[in-house]
Amino acid sequence: MSGPFGAVKEQASGLYAQTMAERGFLTLAFDPSYTGESSGEPRHVASPDINTEDFSAAVDFLTTLDAVDAERIGIIGICVFGGMGLNTAAMDTRIKATVAVTMYDMSRVTANGYFDAMDVEARYALRQQLNAQRTRDARSGSIAPSAAGLPEALTGDEPQFVKDYFDYYKTRRGFHPRSINSNGAWNATSALSFLNMPLLAYAGEIRSAVLLVHGEKAHSRYFSEDAFKKLSGNNKELMIVPRASHTDLYDRVDIIPFDRIEVFFKANL
Repeated sequence: MSGPFGAVKEQASGLYAQTMAERGFLTLAFDPSYTGESSGEPRHVASPDINTEDFSAAVDFLTTLDAVDAERIGIIGICVFGGMGLNTAAMDTRIKATVAVTMYDMSRVTANGYFDAMDVEARYALRQQLNAQRTRDARSGSIAPSAAGLPEALTGDEPQFVKDYFDYYKTRRGFHPRSINSNGAWNATSALSFLNMPLLAYAGEIRSAVLLVHGEKAHSRYFSEDAFKKLSGNNKELMIVPRASHTDLYDRVDIIPFDRIEVFFKANL
């Protein structure tokens, strides 16, 4: 399991791993490439291809362990890594069940903006901006961080979801020194790779079981609802958690539906 985007394994995915382990599963929470304690240079880079491969590499590792039944491996992806998890499930037939929690379609939101508000001209302008930054980075020999990271303090005028992210990453609730969202920002040019690579292009071909979990009040809820429409077969489920925001499903163990997740995996692994 991995996620959220910009988080490390000591945050939400570690909580999920510990909780599922307490329920009898062998679990592995990992930092995506170029982040946390995983390797890769330059740091703070995200990629739809590499981060999808991260899940398959985790499956590779699990298949080498004597304690693991290689025919009964499932994955949990949180936030953007919910989308990466679905992409992996479409590719890697060794994955027998996938849970995507509070899922983001990072390709869609990068290319189209929130609620698909960007048009083709805005998208082209973004490409121009990001490629100009690549030129500056090449000439300087360093990579500039994105200006879209969380602020060091809130003014009160931010959208509610930014306030929610701040409350998780920038306070004692979820802060971690290795977390990108707690301490900095992704590299500015990371967004380029998501513009041309739709993550969920083959989601409709996933034959293994899928459970999508999203908060009723999450700004990102439409990502799971639309992804669910792409899925086929009778082993797919969308679960909306009443009154929950996007970040509530990071760590609020009182509302995260661990009972349902446990039943789902036991039925499908």
